[in-house]
Amino acid sequence: MVVLVHAMPLWAIDLGSSLTGFCVHRLLPRRLTRHRIATENIRRALGPDVDADRLIGRMWWHLFRTVGEVLHLRQRLTRHNFRRLIRFRNQDQAVSALLSDRPVILISGHMGNWELAVWIFGIFGFPMGVIARRLDNPHLDRFFLRFRSDTGHDLLDKNGASREMVERLEAGRDLAMLGDQDAGSHGLFVDFFGHPASTFKSIALLALRHNALICVGYAIRLDSDDGPERFEVGCEELIDTANFDGHNPVRSLTEAYTAALERVVRRTPDQYFWLHRRWKSRPRPKGQRSRRAKNPSLPWAA
Repeated sequence: MVVLVHAMPLWAIDLGSSLTGFCVHRLLPRRLTRHRIATENIRRALGPDVDADRLIGRMWWHLFRTVGEVLHLRQRLTRHNFRRLIRFRNQDQAVSALLSDRPVILISGHMGNWELAVWIFGIFGFPMGVIARRLDNPHLDRFFLRFRSDTGHDLLDKNGASREMVERLEAGRDLAMLGDQDAGSHGLFVDFFGHPASTFKSIALLALRHNALICVGYAIRLDSDDGPERFEVGCEELIDTANFDGHNPVRSLTEAYTAALERVVRRTPDQYFWLHRRWKSRPRPKGQRSRRAKNPSLPWAA
């Protein structure tokens, strides 16, 4: 299957993705496609009047196109031919940060082609430690391990990567991770689309502790009306942790990068992964203290 998709032209991948997305959206039982969860998320974020079903259909099309693009572009996209497929936004900000003497944490979300958003940095000689969960399917896990390492990135297993993350930042090396996942009842609750969402405080803690720069990046697919390129790879905001020295810098920094991620999602809501339960956790009532034990690997992150 991988060989077949790799050999297909992009127009055939688009057609196949459209047909597959239609089948999943219209033919499979909705309890299997988490349609209710996606609808609730979309209406919570964008309001009750949005056509959630249409947006979910386009989301499925986008997801299958993303998988096809990853398989297709792995050995085809290089620093010599990228201009026919990619245009950059705020490129100078990102490059200046990566060439500085400070570590950079690239934060993206489950939007656009998030694999491309990280992979492209390796093509231009900026290898990163990519924090991600290993996949349950061993074949897909091996493929994405090779895909991420092809351009020099190191894959750090999300479970147990704390020490490696600290060591990389102490050495001035860069990290990449997704910052839009539910962090459970003990996370830091900041607004995402106007609703409190549990967010990992460890990202801000790491950045502040190691004087890192945070680059909120993305890779979104463009419509044909936007020009000949297929993707826009951009830096939505470059956040300097040195500017966060107020009363609660961890909260302020977490709010800043979460707001930047939200801006990107608002521009292309059909390219966001609405299936995961971003607002699953609820804030604890005021006055109720957490009984969570401190993390032995990151005692300052609990």
